[in-house]
Amino acid sequence: RHDIHKEADMGRLDGRVALISGAAKGQGAAEARLFAREGASVVLSDILDAEGEKVAEEIRAIGGSGLYIHLDATREVEWHEAVQRTVASYGKLDILINNAGIVIRSGIEETSEADWDRVMAVNAKSAFLGTKHAIPAMRQAGGGAIVNVSSTGGLAASATLGAPYSASKAAVHLLTKTTALQHAKDNIRCNSVHPGPIATEMLEAITSNPELLAEYRRRIPLGRLGEAGEVAAAVLFLASDDASFITGTELVIDGGMLAQ
Repeated sequence: RHDIHKEADMGRLDGRVALISGAAKGQGAAEARLFAREGASVVLSDILDAEGEKVAEEIRAIGGSGLYIHLDATREVEWHEAVQRTVASYGKLDILINNAGIVIRSGIEETSEADWDRVMAVNAKSAFLGTKHAIPAMRQAGGGAIVNVSSTGGLAASATLGAPYSASKAAVHLLTKTTALQHAKDNIRCNSVHPGPIATEMLEAITSNPELLAEYRRRIPLGRLGEAGEVAAAVLFLASDDASFITGTELVIDGGMLAQ
């Protein structure tokens, strides 16, 4: 439970163990660094081993607790192993961040079956598998928090993001609510975040094109792209005891785009 008398110099995640998928770069790496600064023992996972290990080394270099493990988030056996290794290394699992995601921009007629399956696997299936294998460990720990990274594309249609991406992120949105309802009895909270345009490698095609970037900025009420750290701060809030009475809901991080 949230304690309003908590010491000010304590980290918001002191004593917690967090597993983050897609943590080698972008939003996942920002989440890992922030969680470590807030006192969590962080297990970073990805298929980009060199990049992921570098982030873990950065965390350890500043006195944090970071462990990198290889995880193909589309494979159930690897999720099982990731959770087992997390518990073996740190004794428990308190927090799961389902962050792994890809985007393939194409029209419906131009989208291949293979591309559809790939996007659905990385974005939606991975969140299901992570949740499935984290729940028993969280139950054993007395509860936990799951944060699923969806998108504004999972709440409103986008002609540019592509059907597979929007469909997969919409699936994550309702997986979140189902998880929250089914596992409230286990003291497991589950919420989703829905970033809009964030200045990461996923938007490089936009950020590297001045005209396209200017058009995007005109469409965002706050007049700029978001930063990975701003998404990480929202994820931290939902993962922490500050959100102890929040479950089954969504937090939009989009500079006001969906308010229009």
